[in-house]
Parts: sequence; C-alpha cells; structure tokens
Amino acid sequence: MRLLRTQGRYGPELREVLPALTVLVLVACGAFAALTAAYRHLGAGVLMAAAALVAVVVPVTVVCRRPRLRRRLGYYTPHEIAELDPDGLALAVCHMLRRDGWTARRAPGGGVRPRVRARRADGPRLEVAFRPVAEPLPDEDPPHRRDREPPLRLVVHRGTFGARDTAWARARPDTRLVDGALLSRWAHGTPLDRLIDLTDRQTPPPG
Repeated sequence: MRLLRTQGRYGPELREVLPALTVLVLVACGAFAALTAAYRHLGAGVLMAAAALVAVVVPVTVVCRRPRLRRRLGYYTPHEIAELDPDGLALAVCHMLRRDGWTARRAPGGGVRPRVRARRADGPRLEVAFRPVAEPLPDEDPPHRRDREPPLRLVVHRGTFGARDTAWARARPDTRLVDGALLSRWAHGTPLDRLIDLTDRQTPPPG
C-alpha cells in the first residue's frame, strides 16, 4: 500500500475526499427534504416536474463535459469553429446538418475546397461550399442533372461577406450566405432553417 501511494496509484485518502463527500450528502438530503415538503403541499406534480428536469439537465451536463461527444452531436463553440481547418469545418457542418435532421456527406473530389451535400426526407437538397468570398470561379459551378431542380447552394464563411458578395447572392435565387455570426448561432444549436430561408426561391431582381 505504501509503495502504491508513493507511485501515486493508490488514490486519494478518506480525509482528502471527505469534505466533498459531506457536501454531496448534505445537498442530496436537502433536495430530498425539499421534494418531500413540496410533495406534501403540492402533490405528485412536483415529483414529475423534478424527474423531467433531471432527465433534461443530466444529459446536457454529460454532453457539455465531453467536448468530443458534443461536437459529434453537432454543437461547437465559437473558438472551436475558429480553430478548424477547411476539412474540419466541412466535417463540423456535416455534424450540424445531421443534428438538424439532414443526411449529409462530404462530396467526392472536393480537393482543397471541400463541399458538403445534404438532403432531407421532405425533399430539399443542399450543396455547401466553403471559401473566403462568395463568388465562385466560372468553372466551379457543380454539375447538376437537368431532370430535377438543382439544390440550394449554401456558402459558408467564418468572416463577413462584403457588399459585392451579397449582391452576387441576391442575384441568384438558389444561393444562401452563412457568415460568421450566423455560423456561430448555428453551431450553438439554432436550427439552420430558423436562420435562413431554405424554401423560397424568389425570382432574382432585374439587373
């Protein structure tokens, strides 16, 4: 036992964990007493509300304390988004789309400019591009089958789009821009369809 303690493998002694254990016991007893008193005065509804609260708080706490699991579920902090390389950002968008109910995957042949393709059960399709500016080069437009409506194009940028980029997107009814502010809200948990309109393909304004 002395050898294990010397090597740091024996674990903490009782006197080291006793304060925290005492606080835990006191909190548990206090919570039980409060629930008992509330039950006597307010009925069984209090117990049901407490159980529902625990069912929500415990999973959220577990997810928040495990960053890798949180990211796989599609939740990212602004710092994590800022630190991603292009491939990592594409993977993050895949996770966020899946969190919102989309089927998402990396498009083949993305090279240094990765793309993500996604679709939802009710029909919409997305083509997500990542670049510092919105306007693509002439040969960057992805090929689409002529027998069906092309997907909405989502251009994701961690910074701010300029006036030229915004004008370019407004002239194309199938294009949506997601700048750094919207990306942060999306990564935090706001569904994409609450941030931008994914259904209305308005006729572009006359030039």
